[in-house]
Amino acid sequence: MKIGELARAGGVNVETIRYYQRRGLLAQPARHEGPRRYTRSDLGRLQSIRSAQTAGFTLDEIATLLALDTLDRTAAQDLARARIAALDEKIATLQTMRGALVKLADDCASEQSGPCPIIDAFSFVHENAGSRVAS
Repeated sequence: MKIGELARAGGVNVETIRYYQRRGLLAQPARHEGPRRYTRSDLGRLQSIRSAQTAGFTLDEIATLLALDTLDRTAAQDLARARIAALDEKIATLQTMRGALVKLADDCASEQSGPCPIIDAFSFVHENAGSRVAS
């Protein structure tokens, strides 16, 4: 298949394929009289990369996973555990952010006069000679 067909089958765009090739995640087939041709094996590798991304692995981590021997369970587990720890940190941060927004939304709903706490919390507007001017 041509690069566009590979991209469509893998659910990515052509530039993503080229980027993965530059990163060494996907091989670039040799050119033989006409456009490069990709195989089902290339599609399988692309799908593996996308699946690992869905699981939260970075492209660097995916490159490491792809280079591992399939019997190297310890290294794969170490990568997975490190990724889980990073995701836990991200989840904690997102929960903190969510809590702050819930509080602002609740405050906005309960306060019927004065400035909206949501807008006020993120406002960089200053009073300047009686008019509001964004800074």
